[in-house]
Amino acid sequence: MSIPKTMKAAILVEQRKPLVIDEIELPQGLEVGQVLVKVHYSGICGSQLGEIDGAKGEDKFLPHLLGHEASGTVIETGPGVKHVKTGDTVVLHWRKGLGIEGAPPNYKWRGAKLNAGWIATFNEYAIVAENRVTTIPADSDLEVAALFGCAVTTGFGVVENNAKVRIGESVVIFGAGGVGLNIVQAAALVGAYPVIAIDLHDNRLALAREMGATHLINAKTQDAKAEIERIVGKQGVDAFIDNTGQPVIIELGYQLTKPQGRVTLVGVPRRGGNINIYSLPLHFGKGLSGSHGGETIPNLDIPRYQNLFRANRIKLRELLTERLPLDDINTAIENMRSGKTSGRCLIKL
Repeated sequence: MSIPKTMKAAILVEQRKPLVIDEIELPQGLEVGQVLVKVHYSGICGSQLGEIDGAKGEDKFLPHLLGHEASGTVIETGPGVKHVKTGDTVVLHWRKGLGIEGAPPNYKWRGAKLNAGWIATFNEYAIVAENRVTTIPADSDLEVAALFGCAVTTGFGVVENNAKVRIGESVVIFGAGGVGLNIVQAAALVGAYPVIAIDLHDNRLALAREMGATHLINAKTQDAKAEIERIVGKQGVDAFIDNTGQPVIIELGYQLTKPQGRVTLVGVPRRGGNINIYSLPLHFGKGLSGSHGGETIPNLDIPRYQNLFRANRIKLRELLTERLPLDDINTAIENMRSGKTSGRCLIKL
C-alpha cells in the first residue's frame, strides 16, 4: 500500500478552543527512520487537555496535531528502519524506545505546514519516528493495546521507578483518571496497603476500587487531609502520588508524608503554579520528585505488562469506559473534563 494522499485528523488550531476536524495532506515519501502506521485506536490523555488549555504557556507550534498513545498496523517503513516491518501490530508511545528518531513528518493543511512532532495519534494515519513504536503480538487486543502507549506504562512506571513502592507501604493516589487508575492497580499489585484513591467524582472512585484501592475519598465532599490522617495515623504516608498538578495538593502531600516518605509529581502544574514548601525535611530523607512518563522504557516494559494482561493478572478492559469516532473527539474531551468519563476514552480511527 502506498502512502495515502490525505487523511482526516483533529487539529489544535487555537488554544482553549475545540479541535478542528479536517482533511490534511501527507508527504508522499518516508524519510530515514520514519514509519507509516494505520492508527486503529487512540487514547486521550490529560496531557492533551493541558496542551489545549495552554498549561505550559504560549504554544509556538500552532497549528499542530495531538495524541501520544495508540494501537496501529505498520503500512510502510523508511530507510534505516530495522525494529519494525510492514504488517507489524504496534503500540505508538511518546517515550523513546528502540530505533531511529526520524524527523517529524511534513504534513500540510490548507496549503501550509502542519506540525506534528515525532508522534501524533488523533489522525487516521501517522508518520512517526521508529523509536515511538513497539511491536506487539498480532493477536493483541487492539483496544487495550492503545493503553500501553501511556496510561499503563506511565501508571506502572510511577509505582516501580519513581515512588518505588514496597510491600506493605501506604500509598495515596490523588486523581483517579486513566493514569491514576493504573497507579492504583500497580500499587495494589506490588502489595501496598492501604491504597487510598482520591478524586472529585464517585464514578472514578468506584472504578478505583475495582482496580484495587482499599480506601476511597471524594475530595469534593470530604476533608481529604483529615481522612488520610484517620486512615494512616499521625505517622504519615509512605508514598503520595499527585496526578492533578495543583500546588495546594502537592503541598498537602509533602505535609502528609512520613519523614522518609516520597512525593511523586505526575500531573504538571500550570505555568507559574509554584509550590511553597519547608525544604529542611529534604535533607533528612523526605523525597520530592517529578515523573517523566514513569521513566518507562517501552520496548522492555510493554511486553512485561502485556504478559500480565494476557495472564489475567491486571484489569485493562475495565478501564475502557467510552469509545467515540474521531468526529466526536471534542465531545470526548469535554466528557473527560466534566468527569463523565470514569476511565479512558478511546477514539476509533
